[in-house]
Amino acid sequence: MKRILVVDDHGLIRKGLRQLLEDQPDFQVSGEAENGLQAINKLREQHYDLVLLDIALPDKHGIDVLKQIRVEHPDTKVIVLSMYPEDQYGVRALKSGAMGYINKQSAPDNLLEAVRQVLSGKKYITEVVAEQLLNNLIGESQDLMHQSLSNREYQTLCLMASGKSLTEIAEIMLLSPKTVSVYRARMLEKMGFKNNAEAVHYAISHHLVEADNK
Repeated sequence: MKRILVVDDHGLIRKGLRQLLEDQPDFQVSGEAENGLQAINKLREQHYDLVLLDIALPDKHGIDVLKQIRVEHPDTKVIVLSMYPEDQYGVRALKSGAMGYINKQSAPDNLLEAVRQVLSGKKYITEVVAEQLLNNLIGESQDLMHQSLSNREYQTLCLMASGKSLTEIAEIMLLSPKTVSVYRARMLEKMGFKNNAEAVHYAISHHLVEADNK
């Protein structure tokens, strides 16, 4: 019986994932967490074979939680499950140590296949993510400036492009407006933009704001 931890801040989503997984005779949802700190604590309390991890958690960004899991529990496999489309965070999640990345909209159709594949020791990669990885490998994506951004800088860019104010971004990221301003300034400098409008135009033209930024 494979032990699974479900990490999502929405109770209904956790309930739906639990029902879907426990319909299978070899899966057991042994724990749930609604934020990153709870997830880390539960992993310290007992062993899990797999973590289903949302990106948009209320206390820590999911990529940061993923990195901590990989350091503290390198044998525990992680699948990132998010509302963000694959071309926003798929490659970033894999590079940070995830074994798979699934858009929540496609989860009912693909989740069980992904879980079985990852538990067998293989990565679960969609066609979109595979194409991005290939582009990275052969150097075709070198002109995509957002790939040079840190996760926080990238999150700031996406939230700006989705119409969020500086104060709203600070609340979502659980940071001070001053800290968000620093990330924004670094992002603009790295990408060579003079102002927010240029950054927003870039994000929209590269389809970085298609998902519901919850």
